[in-house]
Amino acid sequence: MSEFSFCPTGRIFTEREALLEEWTPDQLVGRDTELHAYHAALQPVIEGETPSNIFLYGKSGVGKTAATRFLLQQLTQDAKNVDGVNLHTIEVNCDGLNTSYQTAVRLVNELRPPESQISNTGYPQSSVYNFLFRELDELGGTVLIVLDEVDHIEDDSLLYKLPRARSNGDVETVRLGVIGISNDLRFRNQLSSKVRSSLCEKEVSFAAYNADELRKVLQQREAVAFHDDVVDEGVLHACAAYGAKDSGDARQALDLLLESGDIAREENAEQVVEDHVQEARKRLQTDQVVQGIANYPTHGKLVLLALTILAEHDQTPVRTRDVRPAYEDICTQEGTDSISNRAIREYLSELETLGIVSATEQNKGKGGGKYKLHSLAQSTESVRRGLTDLLD
Repeated sequence: MSEFSFCPTGRIFTEREALLEEWTPDQLVGRDTELHAYHAALQPVIEGETPSNIFLYGKSGVGKTAATRFLLQQLTQDAKNVDGVNLHTIEVNCDGLNTSYQTAVRLVNELRPPESQISNTGYPQSSVYNFLFRELDELGGTVLIVLDEVDHIEDDSLLYKLPRARSNGDVETVRLGVIGISNDLRFRNQLSSKVRSSLCEKEVSFAAYNADELRKVLQQREAVAFHDDVVDEGVLHACAAYGAKDSGDARQALDLLLESGDIAREENAEQVVEDHVQEARKRLQTDQVVQGIANYPTHGKLVLLALTILAEHDQTPVRTRDVRPAYEDICTQEGTDSISNRAIREYLSELETLGIVSATEQNKGKGGGKYKLHSLAQSTESVRRGLTDLLD
């Protein structure tokens, strides 16, 4: 038999998929406050009323998408038993959809059969909107459109048109509600007032998980994913503690548990123990930095690239005001307008929280004041890997 032949071991895992992002549990744990607020915002649907437009915000990995899928699954099931409620849900992830036009085309194609799909070019935007509203009216009933990572849409057109479609006479027979989900905590404030007032009728803020909440999430998944008595008692505590310390991100905590199990299986170990967690953490840290940067807003990436270029020229640590010239040069090359000094400072602060940038505070007294000196907390190679899509 070949040294590299494959055969199932049946060790460690019973259902490894329970640790993956797409797995939806029967109950969502650790998000009671958020679920109650979200449930109340969805209640008009089951009453046969026009849905509220709902805006969810919070850092990546805090349960926004999972809560949406969980509650909409329950709502769809319950709506089948209520006369007069004909519910349809459409979910689109806006990552890679930079404009209202592209997003509207995606929505049209979600509603049409394969033979009637439209292309991403060749139509006036008004025509694409007409296609969309016609499809929605033909569908009828109540339609909830979920726009996940809605902050990727760089213009306000669709976010203005959809929530106001009925009041503006664009649709007649359908009750339409929009659920926007954003990882960018500044996105709401960047919306125009007319869009904010309609898209954000109901808002639900998702806080970062604390260690106790993460432990509940991990316990729920561990019971499904692993054989009985395979996971040592300290493993879940360690994964939850690291997850809470790093970012309060359930996805990171689950990835750490998954990687720990994979390492135990590689070693033909009888149990997953804390040593496996330590090794998994080392493996994942670089990957998490790269992924965290890849999912970051465009101008946050531009600020980080400016700091990276300064680091490569041995010009760090550096003050915020000295990051700006390099940042503006990059904006000019990218053909985009620059953001304010305050926004640059906020991005650097967030990158510090994510562990990508480090900062030391300087106090020069009355004459010099207080300020921070910024430098990279990760290797330039890791940072540039995360910025690959920007640099292509």
